[in-house]
Amino acid sequence: MPLTDKTCKNAPLREKAYRLTDAQGLYLQVMPNGSKYWRLKYRFAEKEKCLALGVYPETSLIEAREKRAEARRLLASGKDPSINRKEQKYSVTVHAANTFDVVAKEWYERNKERWSTDNFRNQVMRRLENDVFPEIGKLPIANIRPIQVLKMLQKIEDRGAHEVARRAMQYCSQIFRYAVITERTERDPTVDLKRVLRPTKGGHYAAIESDEIPEFLRTLQRNDARLFAPTRRAIQLLMLTFVRTSELIKAEWDEFDLDGKQWLIPAERMKMRRAHIVPLSDQACDLLREQFTLTGKWQWVFPNQAQSQKHMSNMTILKALERMGYKGRMTGHGFRALAMSTIKEKLNYRHEVVDRQLAHAHKNQIDAAYDRAQFLPERRKMMQEWADYLASVIDNGKVIVGQFRTR
Repeated sequence: MPLTDKTCKNAPLREKAYRLTDAQGLYLQVMPNGSKYWRLKYRFAEKEKCLALGVYPETSLIEAREKRAEARRLLASGKDPSINRKEQKYSVTVHAANTFDVVAKEWYERNKERWSTDNFRNQVMRRLENDVFPEIGKLPIANIRPIQVLKMLQKIEDRGAHEVARRAMQYCSQIFRYAVITERTERDPTVDLKRVLRPTKGGHYAAIESDEIPEFLRTLQRNDARLFAPTRRAIQLLMLTFVRTSELIKAEWDEFDLDGKQWLIPAERMKMRRAHIVPLSDQACDLLREQFTLTGKWQWVFPNQAQSQKHMSNMTILKALERMGYKGRMTGHGFRALAMSTIKEKLNYRHEVVDRQLAHAHKNQIDAAYDRAQFLPERRKMMQEWADYLASVIDNGKVIVGQFRTR
């Protein structure tokens, strides 16, 4: 007779284990200590086997019969229920081990050497650690749904960081696709989110206009923001050389030839992975000599204020500009756009000469041909004229000592 819950509950204890049989191979194993275990006896590939289905009463009679039915469906499809269970346990273990952050860090290690600069590498990991990992990092990557990714991205958008949200989705998409290739998930859930993020306005880094240069220089000279002297020199050198902020703050003294009035930035620190020559004006050399009296004994031209073994933070310039009253109006990168437009407009230099000094990526074969030309003599002349121009516009032509002075 099929078992009843009452029969299972009131099964007497005996000196030896015994079985209470239900039907179709299901039985309850009653132990001398009172423990009761559900078991299913079945045959697969001409062999008799036994499958554990749970402990009574945690697993009820109804639940045990449901597990028996599932096992019989597997048998009917040619699968061994015991092997199927082991595969499921393995899958759960693999999924638990392959959380999003684990896969993301593996993806990062495999790709970081292809990225152009240390600054970009650090930026990728910083965005993952700050915005992505806290929300979905500990979830098995195979179980992450589009709504979970969307909520993470919306938190970034809610603080107004729309471009950061867009970048975060790009990184997540690449990580999910890497997980698909390595068979740790079946699809990229960001595919469903392509048109969900709020649109962002394209544009360049904030930069003042040419006619705002005099007031900017006067503000820097007055120093109402009480900036440290090295920070002010760093801003001045960004104006004079218009290199990228990361290239300046990571500059080392052995890269400079002040007698030859030249700065050679090594290829590994350049975005395009090519060494870049920066001709130095008299004013730039003066500023560097002043800085050398403070930091010449260290590796970095602009060491960190608190830890001299590290270089200046990439936020130092931005925060300094904010304290000067230029928040949202000027950035370290903005000096590049300012120099490009002003030198072409005021000094009448050809676009390709200024562009070569900016070390931009080539857009076409013609640009690549210009790159081979270098224009170094013309660039040396241009950089000195640019420095003299900056000196001339302070206080309507009055050159302030210590501010872009000429010899």
